[in-house]
Amino acid sequence: MAKNELTPTVSDVNQFRVPKAVDKKMSSVATQYAQAKPKVKRHGVKENELCKNDTATIDEKSKRAAKRLSDRKKSRFLIEWVWAVGFFIWLLFAHATGIYFFSKGFLLTRLVLQEKSSCEAQITTFNQPFKGISTYNAGCWHPKSFDKAVIIIIDALRYDFTIPHIEKNKAFQNSLPFLYDTAIKEPQSAFLLPFIADPPTTTLQRLKGLTTGTLPTLVDLGSSFAGTAVEEDNLLIQLKNAGKKIVHLGDDTWTALFPGYFEEDISRAYDSFNVWDLHTVDDGVTEHIMPLLKGDKNGTWDVIIAHYLGVDHAGHRYGPDHPAMATKLQQMDGILREIVNSLDEKTLLVVMGDHGMDKKGDHGGESDDEVQAALWMYSKKRIFGRTDSKHILPPKSAKERFVNQIDFVPTLSLLLGIPIPFNNLGKPIEEAFVGKKGNAWNNLASVARITATGIKRYQAAYYAARGIFETSDNESTKFLWESGEKLFFNGGKKEAKDIYIAYTAFSQMTLKFCRNLWARFNLLSMAFGIGILLMSVVILISYVSQNIQEEPPIDENPETYRAELKLEMENFSKGIITMNDHDNSSKTILRGVLISSLFGILLSPALWILNRDYSIIEFLLGTVAVSGLLGGLFYQDIRQVLTLSKFLPKTFWSWLALIFTASQALGFASNSYTIWEDSILLFFISTFGISALLSSSRLSNNSDRVLGMYHSLVFTFLGWAASFSKLCREEQIPYCRSTYYVSDASSTSAHWQLLIPFAVALILPSVIKSFYTGSRSYEGFAPIWISWVFRIGLFLNAIFWVLNSADDGEWFHKLGPVFLKQIRVVIAQTIFSTAIIAGSIAFIYAPPCVSINTTKVSDSKTQKSNGSVATVTILGFANVHGTRYFFLLLNVLLCLLLLQKPMGAGALSLMAWQILALAEILDLNSLTSSPVGPVMLAILGSFYFFKTGHQTTLSSIQWETAFIPFYTIRYPYSPILVALNTFGSQVLAVAAIPLIVIWKQKPRKKHILRSLVCALAWHLSYYVIITASTSVWAAWLRRHLMLYRIFSPKFMTAAFVLLIIDTFGILLALAGFCLNTLSVAETFGWV
Repeated sequence: MAKNELTPTVSDVNQFRVPKAVDKKMSSVATQYAQAKPKVKRHGVKENELCKNDTATIDEKSKRAAKRLSDRKKSRFLIEWVWAVGFFIWLLFAHATGIYFFSKGFLLTRLVLQEKSSCEAQITTFNQPFKGISTYNAGCWHPKSFDKAVIIIIDALRYDFTIPHIEKNKAFQNSLPFLYDTAIKEPQSAFLLPFIADPPTTTLQRLKGLTTGTLPTLVDLGSSFAGTAVEEDNLLIQLKNAGKKIVHLGDDTWTALFPGYFEEDISRAYDSFNVWDLHTVDDGVTEHIMPLLKGDKNGTWDVIIAHYLGVDHAGHRYGPDHPAMATKLQQMDGILREIVNSLDEKTLLVVMGDHGMDKKGDHGGESDDEVQAALWMYSKKRIFGRTDSKHILPPKSAKERFVNQIDFVPTLSLLLGIPIPFNNLGKPIEEAFVGKKGNAWNNLASVARITATGIKRYQAAYYAARGIFETSDNESTKFLWESGEKLFFNGGKKEAKDIYIAYTAFSQMTLKFCRNLWARFNLLSMAFGIGILLMSVVILISYVSQNIQEEPPIDENPETYRAELKLEMENFSKGIITMNDHDNSSKTILRGVLISSLFGILLSPALWILNRDYSIIEFLLGTVAVSGLLGGLFYQDIRQVLTLSKFLPKTFWSWLALIFTASQALGFASNSYTIWEDSILLFFISTFGISALLSSSRLSNNSDRVLGMYHSLVFTFLGWAASFSKLCREEQIPYCRSTYYVSDASSTSAHWQLLIPFAVALILPSVIKSFYTGSRSYEGFAPIWISWVFRIGLFLNAIFWVLNSADDGEWFHKLGPVFLKQIRVVIAQTIFSTAIIAGSIAFIYAPPCVSINTTKVSDSKTQKSNGSVATVTILGFANVHGTRYFFLLLNVLLCLLLLQKPMGAGALSLMAWQILALAEILDLNSLTSSPVGPVMLAILGSFYFFKTGHQTTLSSIQWETAFIPFYTIRYPYSPILVALNTFGSQVLAVAAIPLIVIWKQKPRKKHILRSLVCALAWHLSYYVIITASTSVWAAWLRRHLMLYRIFSPKFMTAAFVLLIIDTFGILLALAGFCLNTLSVAETFGWV
């Protein structure tokens, strides 16, 4: 008899319903059985003969006993499940605590001093005394040059967008000529320079640097999108103290950082995160700035800050090499010409980019294209100059004569006559102070000394707060300061140029020193965090060792199984309990964790009193995590925990899982390994596929051997097919060519890629159907959901991306972008509603994918009296758990496919196919309890992270997915959508953990929950080891040149993934498995 079906007589059907009577409303199998019984009677079989000595003849007392036994088994399962959920929830807390403490020591912040510069503080210079010194009207520390300022920020204005190109090979070239042309034609009125940003190159952090003059630290990467008000001294505070009226137009990040600083009646803030919208912000800024410059409102403002976002959004949506970028730059060119014509001599105009963008239009990292912005300053007063006549032409590249963005702070402060913010580390830009003849060295020396004195004052305050001792060697800042002071007081104006050089050298050396100073780490906190993560690995492995149980093979003889059930029920009726309700390792460990954690709570105040370096909350988190981990370990059988042999692999497959995990953990010590991680993961996938092929070729059963070899080849081939989807990171070029987008310089999909979602809609449901039909499980609800609901959802997804490309390419001018957006939102919300709402209801209430066939079979023993006997066949019985659970994966997959661009949707579909092939391989080779299955799912999740257009870089985040089902940002849903787009492959992998455990497992399999928690623990252990190893290497290589570019982002990615796996392991794997088991058990009874 085939393993995928069951063919009993009527009495055999009954035995699968014991010990719990089936409610006909809840079970299609029971209904079909009821329909089959009349057919049996019509063939002349007497009921009492078929059911002789069977459970159908038990008396009412036995029925009640069977009901109680079933309820007891159900209760035992739910209690054990609750304890398992509690254990994994506590692990989530432990992992979050470990990551927090490591991050606290690794991603240090600088100490923010609260001192503010004041106008009364006088600094001796060559320009003093001047009339009105220490007043805002004349200038606090230096004679002011302007009364007003218009500051235009063109978000992501890269320097090469502003300079001419002989051959126009790319769309952005020669589209914004006004800045360059003006700097050449009017060198005394304008200059254009490269404007270098300090990473992270996110708008929020750049605005902080442009207003405070300070540097970001590593932790600022994590706070790049959650702005809080800037409290330290900054330009806006000084402008407000000077009585200046500040108007803001554009990016609403300004209002988050500087609430209450702007004139409310005439300021206008716009949403900055809708990267699909190229025009709303820019049109709004232009609409409101022109009346302020030209009309009667000219007296209502002193400083205008106008932040345009169109160039940045064009980069995110299309990339720099796209006609939309050229159109945007040309629009900016026209707007700037109009603004210049509206200025008077008392107004300074500044045009700048806050950062650049990479080849495909994104930013956030530290590549050259991302940090190289542009700065252009203009005045009709004609006061600017050059120290060298060769410098009249703007630099040909951003590598020449660049200025740091923090240099803007002292420059603008001195030009407007306000104090330089206290925390500033920038130096004045020489073109603004050297005079129109280029020889005003006295003025340059004066502003250099003013700025250096402020830096010296900040340095002294910071050193005092941190307890830092300053040395006096020749390269120290103290020596350079004393050298400049000696020249200033002894040399006088004759030495003005040397004085300027000396103070500039002091400022630059201090900046360099502070960069190194703020890269210091708290090694104790880092070690504590790593220790928590490593301890959680030990407790996970020991947890697995407590749950692994070797079970004898299931006896396929219905008579034997019926006898076992009858004996169990008789014992239960007599009060003999055969089940051990106390045999629950999850309960044992969690109870130890909770008791020990209580001790940690009581201990934390005492530790805090002894050491005040950490807050009481931090001591509470740390002591609870550590005491809980120790308690969880020692509440188990201590002999088993300390027995090393229990943790060592015993089979080839276990060793393979260990080698894969260890290779990843050790490999991340190399920057090359980290850069090429996607290729290494493909090697692991291929290695497993080939090993599975060899193993399957040795199976004794011919059909199993052929099937195993087929799925092994398919598994390997799918990995190679997915590898053609690539998004190359900067370090991989020129050895890598991106295929995810239409080109390296684009963020849009190629037209041919729009066919991929349609191919997925046609092929993927048929592939899934083939796996169902292989176990004769394409029954019940399966055809409706797979062939109709799921396929229609996939077609809607394909239509969505066609409409998206139509909007990008403006294919339907008459329809307009608003109408196309409305259609896309309706489609997206329909897909999400189908998958989340209808899909969840279907998954909860759908019966197992089985059906019952009744056939007439000749029977020689009964032929004389009855003529024939009816045989009832249950199709799909052999895979009743797996095929029903896969409905949950279909719902998750449908959501994730919508969030992926066409190439990513194709890759994720291949992953779903590989997961099914993996489940078959594990079943055929009897590996469902081996750690290799969960580890391979983790490797697949990591591999497809790269194949869906992502890298461990901030610039690869696809922010536009936040708007797929919405018109604007919706919290908390938009960030969740971005997270699901980024880590969708890992979410799908952890959701598939129950599948590889229960695929082709019959309802009679015992201890299936323990098999699940073991698999989930192995899966989680892989990610904890990866997070711990990236933490170790980031700490060890903290002085490495590539720390910020490679090792730090890798740690951050691993930490996010671990927390996501923890969360979705509970929400999807454990919760989904529970609902699935309840449904199957309601039909076939509890074991």
